[in-house]
Amino acid sequence: MSLTEFDATLQRLGQVRFALLRLHKALLDGERMGYEQEHGRVTNTEFFRLVLEDQRFAWLRPISQFIVQIDEALDAKEPITMEQASELLAQTKQLLRPAVTGSNLEQKYDQAIQRDPDIAFLHAEMMNMLVGN
Repeated sequence: MSLTEFDATLQRLGQVRFALLRLHKALLDGERMGYEQEHGRVTNTEFFRLVLEDQRFAWLRPISQFIVQIDEALDAKEPITMEQASELLAQTKQLLRPAVTGSNLEQKYDQAIQRDPDIAFLHAEMMNMLVGN
Protein backbone atom coordinates (compact mmCIF):
# COMPACT_ATOMS: atom_id res chain seq x y z
CA MET A 1 0.00 0.00 0.00
CA SER A 2 1.37 3.38 -0.97
CA LEU A 3 0.95 6.62 0.91
CA THR A 4 -0.98 7.98 -2.04
CA GLU A 5 -3.44 5.08 -1.81
CA PHE A 6 -3.86 5.70 1.93
CA ASP A 7 -4.37 9.44 1.38
CA ALA A 8 -6.97 8.69 -1.30
CA THR A 9 -8.82 6.34 1.07
CA LEU A 10 -8.81 8.95 3.84
CA GLN A 11 -10.03 11.59 1.41
CA ARG A 12 -12.77 9.22 0.24
CA LEU A 13 -13.80 8.54 3.86
CA GLY A 14 -14.05 12.29 4.44
CA GLN A 15 -16.21 12.67 1.33
CA VAL A 16 -18.43 9.77 2.39
CA ARG A 17 -18.77 11.31 5.86
CA PHE A 18 -19.89 14.61 4.34
CA ALA A 19 -22.36 12.85 2.00
CA LEU A 20 -23.65 10.79 4.92
CA LEU A 21 -24.28 13.99 6.88
CA ARG A 22 -26.28 15.41 3.97
CA LEU A 23 -28.27 12.21 3.62
CA HIS A 24 -28.91 12.04 7.37
CA LYS A 25 -30.19 15.61 7.39
CA ALA A 26 -32.52 14.89 4.48
CA LEU A 27 -33.84 11.80 6.28
CA LEU A 28 -34.38 13.82 9.47
CA ASP A 29 -36.13 16.58 7.55
CA GLY A 30 -38.43 14.04 5.90
CA GLU A 31 -39.34 12.44 9.22
CA ARG A 32 -39.89 15.85 10.77
CA MET A 33 -42.24 16.85 7.97
CA GLY A 34 -44.27 13.67 8.43
CA TYR A 35 -44.37 14.10 12.18
CA GLU A 36 -45.47 17.72 11.91
CA GLN A 37 -48.23 16.80 9.44
CA GLU A 38 -49.66 14.46 12.07
CA HIS A 39 -48.91 16.39 15.27
CA GLY A 40 -48.40 20.03 14.32
CA ARG A 41 -45.25 22.11 14.24
CA VAL A 42 -42.51 21.52 16.79
CA THR A 43 -39.66 23.73 17.88
CA ASN A 44 -36.07 22.74 17.19
CA THR A 45 -35.64 21.86 20.88
CA GLU A 46 -38.73 19.63 20.79
CA PHE A 47 -37.53 18.05 17.57
CA PHE A 48 -34.11 17.29 19.08
CA ARG A 49 -35.84 15.57 22.01
CA LEU A 50 -38.03 13.59 19.61
CA VAL A 51 -35.01 12.43 17.61
CA LEU A 52 -33.36 11.19 20.80
CA GLU A 53 -36.40 9.67 22.52
CA ASP A 54 -39.38 9.07 20.21
CA GLN A 55 -39.78 5.61 18.68
CA ARG A 56 -40.72 7.13 15.31
CA PHE A 57 -37.12 8.36 14.91
CA ALA A 58 -35.38 5.26 16.35
CA TRP A 59 -34.54 3.92 12.89
CA LEU A 60 -32.30 6.95 12.28
CA ARG A 61 -30.21 6.47 15.42
CA PRO A 62 -27.84 3.85 13.93
CA ILE A 63 -26.96 6.36 11.19
CA SER A 64 -26.37 9.09 13.79
CA GLN A 65 -24.19 6.75 15.84
CA PHE A 66 -22.23 5.68 12.78
CA ILE A 67 -21.44 9.30 11.88
CA VAL A 68 -20.07 9.71 15.41
CA GLN A 69 -18.02 6.53 14.96
CA ILE A 70 -16.45 7.95 11.78
CA ASP A 71 -15.74 11.26 13.52
CA GLU A 72 -14.11 9.50 16.46
CA ALA A 73 -11.93 7.42 14.14
CA LEU A 74 -10.81 10.50 12.20
CA ASP A 75 -10.17 12.53 15.37
CA ALA A 76 -8.51 9.81 17.46
CA LYS A 77 -5.11 10.41 19.04
CA GLU A 78 -3.77 7.40 17.18
CA PRO A 79 -3.97 7.92 13.40
CA ILE A 80 -6.53 5.82 11.60
CA THR A 81 -5.11 2.91 9.64
CA MET A 82 -5.86 1.98 6.05
CA GLU A 83 -7.70 -1.11 7.29
CA GLN A 84 -9.87 0.94 9.67
CA ALA A 85 -10.73 3.47 6.98
CA SER A 86 -11.60 0.70 4.50
CA GLU A 87 -13.74 -1.05 7.12
CA LEU A 88 -15.67 2.17 7.82
CA LEU A 89 -16.36 2.54 4.11
CA ALA A 90 -17.59 -1.06 3.93
CA GLN A 91 -19.77 -0.54 7.02
CA THR A 92 -21.33 2.53 5.41
CA LYS A 93 -22.43 0.43 2.46
CA GLN A 94 -23.85 -2.23 4.81
CA LEU A 95 -25.71 0.37 6.88
CA LEU A 96 -27.39 2.00 3.89
CA ARG A 97 -29.18 -1.00 2.40
CA PRO A 98 -32.80 -0.22 1.55
CA ALA A 99 -35.11 -3.22 1.60
CA VAL A 100 -38.85 -3.78 1.46
CA THR A 101 -38.39 -6.57 3.99
CA GLY A 102 -35.59 -6.57 6.52
CA SER A 103 -34.65 -4.53 9.54
CA ASN A 104 -36.64 -1.48 10.57
CA LEU A 105 -33.81 0.73 9.30
CA GLU A 106 -33.75 -1.02 5.91
CA GLN A 107 -37.52 -0.75 5.51
CA LYS A 108 -37.80 2.88 6.64
CA TYR A 109 -34.81 3.81 4.49
CA ASP A 110 -36.41 2.16 1.47
CA GLN A 111 -39.66 4.05 2.13
CA ALA A 112 -37.77 7.35 2.39
CA ILE A 113 -36.03 6.70 -0.93
CA GLN A 114 -39.35 5.87 -2.60
CA ARG A 115 -41.07 8.92 -1.10
CA ASP A 116 -38.47 11.62 -1.67
CA PRO A 117 -36.49 12.09 -4.92
CA ASP A 118 -33.85 14.14 -3.09
CA ILE A 119 -33.17 11.23 -0.75
CA ALA A 120 -33.08 8.86 -3.72
CA PHE A 121 -30.49 11.11 -5.38
CA LEU A 122 -28.39 11.33 -2.19
CA HIS A 123 -28.55 7.56 -1.81
CA ALA A 124 -27.40 7.03 -5.41
CA GLU A 125 -24.59 9.54 -4.90
CA MET A 126 -23.50 7.69 -1.76
CA MET A 127 -23.57 4.30 -3.48
CA ASN A 128 -21.43 5.69 -6.32
CA MET A 129 -18.87 6.82 -3.75
CA LEU A 130 -18.83 3.37 -2.18
CA VAL A 131 -18.31 1.35 -5.36
CA GLY A 132 -15.53 -1.11 -4.70
CA ASN A 133 -16.23 -1.59 -1.00
